Amino acid sequence: MEIKQIPRSIFGLIGKRLDYSFSRSYFTEKFESLGFQDHEYRNFEIPDASELVRFRESVTYDLQTRTTAGKSEIIRGLNVTIPYKQDIMDILDEISPEARDIGAVNTIAIEDNRWTGHNTDAYGFGKGLSPFLPIKKNALILGTGGASKAIAYTLESMQIPYLFVSRNPKDEFTIDYKSVSPQVMKMVGLIINTTPLGTHPDVEVAPEIPYDQVTGQHVFYDLVYNPPQTLFMKKASAHGAQVINGKQMLVHQAEKAWEIWNK
Repeated sequence: MEIKQIPRSIFGLIGKRLDYSFSRSYFTEKFESLGFQDHEYRNFEIPDASELVRFRESVTYDLQTRTTAGKSEIIRGLNVTIPYKQDIMDILDEISPEARDIGAVNTIAIEDNRWTGHNTDAYGFGKGLSPFLPIKKNALILGTGGASKAIAYTLESMQIPYLFVSRNPKDEFTIDYKSVSPQVMKMVGLIINTTPLGTHPDVEVAPEIPYDQVTGQHVFYDLVYNPPQTLFMKKASAHGAQVINGKQMLVHQAEKAWEIWNK
């Protein structure tokens, strides 16, 4: 009787610059604590969006040989980070209603070589923001990338009005950085940085907004988590604002991803 080896369960992160990856260290520690020796989390650095299709083909599981790329392993789930949260949607078989409404995917469940996209960023952001609720004024979302879409989705569900801030505004819901005036600052209670500005090693940069208009009535939420105290947070904190980095959001979204992978 032939005894077939059970393939290792592989999970991973798709992105461009992954040397700072939170996910790999988080899930590696999680697997070790659970005693899952046959589980592994890897970083998959992809240089350009045009390579996404080729990557998917390269990790297709061969049902006959029970291998992936000749190895006794199977990719069961993936996280997606900058800059592919929107591009990845083009190569998926299915997208959850929430992820489709948001317009970005950061989690992929894989079963029988079928890829289904989900978004756990919205859940993670909401959980991270909960200690600072209620937000009684408007919000500014700095940046218009994939992560900003999940933030907007969550703010809408909380009925917190918001505007996007971008270097290149393209619609009536977006203003440029020069338009963040003292008057605008008085109208907002929450400012979220969804850009990579301030991420290690470029720690001496921050979004250009009038920090001298910040008060103790503001909450500054930086999705950057490395370093733990970004320049964006330091400048806001110096004027009395409450500040939070992206670490808790990442923890919550990672646990939600794990839940999706194990359904």
